[in-house]
Amino acid sequence: MKINISKDKVQHPNKRQMQCMNSEDSQSKPEKTIPVIEERLNVSVQDVEKAKVRVSKQVHEEEVTVDVPFVHEEIDVQRIAKNISIEAIPDVRYEGETMIVPVIKEEIVVQKKLVLVEEIHITKRKVEEHNPQQVRLKKEEIKIDRTNNADQSSI
Repeated sequence: MKINISKDKVQHPNKRQMQCMNSEDSQSKPEKTIPVIEERLNVSVQDVEKAKVRVSKQVHEEEVTVDVPFVHEEIDVQRIAKNISIEAIPDVRYEGETMIVPVIKEEIVVQKKLVLVEEIHITKRKVEEHNPQQVRLKKEEIKIDRTNNADQSSI
């Protein structure tokens, strides 16, 4: 890469010259002019080949033992019997790192109850009825004869 630097000189009219140029049109007075010079820098870049480079690559293999950490999670499941009657289904809860999942079941409960269905009121009373019927009755009559006396009498 090559850098080229060059200088140019540029002449600019100063403010006084500008005033004079404007006033020449209106008045024709001779005045003296002082030139003002400014230098400007021009910079450019140019690619220049200085040297050639050749790159080559070789691959070498070797076996090495690497200790790679492998993380996995293990789960410990414990079943804890409760056998408690509950009114509502409990939510899953956490105690530290332990998640507690309630396992529920429905049971049929047969219950024997005494239920009063009705009452029967029994009253005892005496009722007399008259029912005339024809009945044949036997009647015995006793007749006694005594013979002790001279008179016979019948009783």
